[in-house]
Amino acid sequence: MRLWVLAGLVAMGVTGAQAQGTLNVYCSVQMEWCQGLATQFQRDTGIRVNMTQRGSGETLAAMRAESQNPRGDVWFGGTGDPHLAAAEENLTQSYESANNAQLHPWALTQWRQSNQRAIGVYAGAIGFGFNTELLARRNIAAPACWADLLEPRFRGEIQMANPNSSGTAYVVIATLVQLMGEEPAFAYLRRLHPNVNSYTRSGTAPIKAVARGETGVSISFVHDAVTERNAGFPAAWATPCEGTGYEIGSMSIIRGARNIAQARRFYDWALTAPAQRLGFEAGGQLQQPSNREAPLPPNAPDLGAIRLIEYDFARYGRAAERRRLIERWDREVGALPR
Repeated sequence: MRLWVLAGLVAMGVTGAQAQGTLNVYCSVQMEWCQGLATQFQRDTGIRVNMTQRGSGETLAAMRAESQNPRGDVWFGGTGDPHLAAAEENLTQSYESANNAQLHPWALTQWRQSNQRAIGVYAGAIGFGFNTELLARRNIAAPACWADLLEPRFRGEIQMANPNSSGTAYVVIATLVQLMGEEPAFAYLRRLHPNVNSYTRSGTAPIKAVARGETGVSISFVHDAVTERNAGFPAAWATPCEGTGYEIGSMSIIRGARNIAQARRFYDWALTAPAQRLGFEAGGQLQQPSNREAPLPPNAPDLGAIRLIEYDFARYGRAAERRRLIERWDREVGALPR
């Protein structure tokens, strides 16, 4: 279900005469971050922002459905793979910002691989979140490796998202395929299934369930676990000893955008260091920003200290490959009895 967030012009002190048009943003990061972006951009520019927050898989599906009559102008955030798929399917359009020169190389790699249609705005690694108090009460040792999650001690203790709606879950599947090979990866996912109590719609739902003691372990981005810990919950995190994948959270301008001037202005603004600090300032988010001048947020996981695989964004961002792997997951894992 869509959740619309409208940053009110009156609340921002912007009169009708000062208003500089309207912008429709599809936002695939946490609600607080979406709200912070809408509020600050509107304050800085006078452009009225209509913000729709939902997962990256759901946003890609909506853009496909709306391709002949686009309702959005910009897609901000969410894992990079669906942005690459959108670029391949001609759902987005190319744009070169003057602020590209301020970005880390990995952000520009995303831009080049998408034929200038998607650019990196943040990065984060896949790992495990866990509730330290809950595991201690149940005398369960925390996971340190992918192999640990298959052990009987985690029966019914794990949550991960559903790849049909969540870009996070697709990154997990693509990571395992690259780490293990496709056949062993799907054998692993089938063996993991009895230990999973729920496949959630949202990629952040599992770590939120961990934080609130509803489940012991999540497979999620590790920066989300730190966010929950900083909020006072008994959450901790680990990255798999065998290695793990990562996301390049991206931004794209939607093909056929009705408010193209405002979309480009938002795109340029979102690549600046002050705008990229909003993820932490507005919602405590701890991804690594793509602007080199934006500092790594306090307590944020350092990607340089994590054992990362050489994630093949070009291959696993292709629409056909994404669709094939998700369909295989549906047949071989999602359809298994609970």
